[in-house]
Amino acid sequence: MTTQPYGGGTLPKEIRSRMIRGVNGLDVHILEAGHESPGRPLALLLHGFPDLAYGWRHVMPILADAGYHVVAPDQRGYGRTTGWVDGYDAPLEPFSLLNMTRDVLGLVSALGYRRTAMLVGHDFGSPVAAYCALARPDVFPSVVLMSAPFPGPPTFPFDTAEQEEPSVRPNTDNQKLAAALAALDSPREYYQQYLSARQANDDLWHPPQGLHGFLRAFFYVKSADWRGNKPYPLKGRTAADLAQMPTYYVMELGKTMPETVAPFEPSAAEVQACKWLTEPELGVYTDEYGRTGFQGALQAYRVVSDPGLNAELRLFSGKTIDVPSLFIGGRSDWGTYAAPGALDLMRTKATTKMGEIELIDGAGHWIQQEQPARLGMLLLAFAKEVGAVDRASR
Repeated sequence: MTTQPYGGGTLPKEIRSRMIRGVNGLDVHILEAGHESPGRPLALLLHGFPDLAYGWRHVMPILADAGYHVVAPDQRGYGRTTGWVDGYDAPLEPFSLLNMTRDVLGLVSALGYRRTAMLVGHDFGSPVAAYCALARPDVFPSVVLMSAPFPGPPTFPFDTAEQEEPSVRPNTDNQKLAAALAALDSPREYYQQYLSARQANDDLWHPPQGLHGFLRAFFYVKSADWRGNKPYPLKGRTAADLAQMPTYYVMELGKTMPETVAPFEPSAAEVQACKWLTEPELGVYTDEYGRTGFQGALQAYRVVSDPGLNAELRLFSGKTIDVPSLFIGGRSDWGTYAAPGALDLMRTKATTKMGEIELIDGAGHWIQQEQPARLGMLLLAFAKEVGAVDRASR
């Protein structure tokens, strides 16, 4: 990391890259802005898949200019953060949602803060941020969830003492859904199931079109630049409902993700017109994932799809997020609806102080890159509304 500046000259000048040692067993790589003057309130930004701390580069200067110390880590399994064990057969427990929540809590402490003034989680960073607010509202007194609605923790069955049937049965929902999708006239497979499979890492790491070409197509097809993205709420979680989503979410059975997105590779003119992810910027992703592969990033998907590894989340059965919260999605992002019913559950049951659902025009899945100015405005307005910027953070 000392031989060449991080980002290959593509980072805004006010952002620096450094390592924080000994955080919940990790050495955490962070990007930060607004670090020059002490005493600023902490804004913590958590990325998702297949992103990195680098994905926040357009938003960080906006928040720093507003007075925040802005920190974006490479999460466990990603980028230049080390201390996690690679390999498909490595133990998955370190990648549990609660341990990744501990990663965030440990980072806040290592940075010398007692609480955050702003916590934002995008994609897979969204459930991590949600459990931060659920478990430690004293440390995370507000939360912004992006692209992935939080339906609440898994619950214990209620008022079952007089029933003769066992109150807890094996959870086979994922297996039943997989079988139903495979039985469609055009057999399909949910993307999380594919990403949990052993071959997924090699598929993504060594695709036929090359890693750079695959990532370009993947970022493009999930953005507002691809005009085929016109998402809407699905009626239910049946195979027929889910099959209405694009193939990058509900894949054609037997196809890899690189094969799935290859037909949507943007033209040279479209690549040239993409100002939110230039070729040198995409090169940062290519270099980082070319070095690490994807298995660390994929481990969390395997945790989510394993009911046994999620049993500890029932510790929060019936608990709600009671701090001020906000959900932000891209108008062209299917992620808002990829888990049918989750958006309504988040609004009506999982949170008690959620404001409006904000959908940003001109943004697909990569909101913080596609529309950073609009996102920055929403984050700062929300922070002002909850009084976070005035709260002593140290």
